[in-house]
Amino acid sequence: MFSNMKAVLVARTRIVYAGNASAELVLWEVPSPVVGSGRGYKYRLAYVVEGVCVLRYDNEVGKGDHRHFGATGSEYAFSTPEALIADFERDIARWNRENSDSRGP
Repeated sequence: MFSNMKAVLVARTRIVYAGNASAELVLWEVPSPVVGSGRGYKYRLAYVVEGVCVLRYDNEVGKGDHRHFGATGSEYAFSTPEALIADFERDIARWNRENSDSRGP
C-alpha cells in the first residue's frame, strides 16, 4: 500500500436477526497499520440485543485487536477480514444459544 492511499470502506452492513436483535459490521482497509493492532484494517462489529451491546469486536487505537463477549473482554487474533466475520457470526450463535431467553419470538 502507498502512504498517500485513503482508507477504503470494505464492508458496512446492518443485519436484523430478530425484532430485538441486530448486528452492525464496519470494516475499513487503511493505508497504515492501526496503532496497537499492526494490521491494515480498522473494524468494529457489534451485536445488540434489546438495546444492549452484548458482543463487540474492534481494534480501537492503542488497545489493539480485541473482543467483548457480555461483560468479558479479551484479545482477539485478527488474521483476515473473512475470519473476523466468521468468528463474529460464530459468537452471535453462541450468545443466542447461551442466552436463549434474550432472543425475540
